[in-house]
Amino acid sequence: MEYEITNALKVLQNGGIILYPTDTIWGLGCDATNKDAIQKIYTIKQREESKALISLVSSAEMLQKHTNYIPKINISDHPTTVIYQNVKGFANNLLAEDGTAAIRIVQDEFCKKLIQALGKAIVSTSANISGEESPKQFSEISYHIKNNADYIVNLRQTERRENPSAIIKIEEDGTTTKLR
Repeated sequence: MEYEITNALKVLQNGGIILYPTDTIWGLGCDATNKDAIQKIYTIKQREESKALISLVSSAEMLQKHTNYIPKINISDHPTTVIYQNVKGFANNLLAEDGTAAIRIVQDEFCKKLIQALGKAIVSTSANISGEESPKQFSEISYHIKNNADYIVNLRQTERRENPSAIIKIEEDGTTTKLR
């Protein structure tokens, strides 16, 4: 795992795109503060920029660097992404049109160690062309996606993961809405 972290870290630090296993499904990732790298992901996925991307952080402490308001919410054992208002510290093209950002505190050991080594959030978006079904395992990822990643993490390539994260949105008044 350390070898993969070292190689993926070099790519992220140089503005590249990684294809990697997350705590949910396989994802395309980059430094969440690098506008050019984020643009590359939109291009690879053929995705409209109005559709924001998810970011992963390694801890609640890292999350606090991006939002002043972290409500007490009951999150299940299933990975849950939260859409936060009034965020900071991300590239502008990562945010939704309303200025919100989707952030998940990752539980996966590889992802957590990679994010800690980078020292900042990374993008996590499903490894598919926009509008196509998300791949459940590495073998289902299209050649186009694999060919356009600067580095493919060689871990858990035979595992099958069925579900993306749950998504909830926190409104400015503190109410929550489940979106997925």
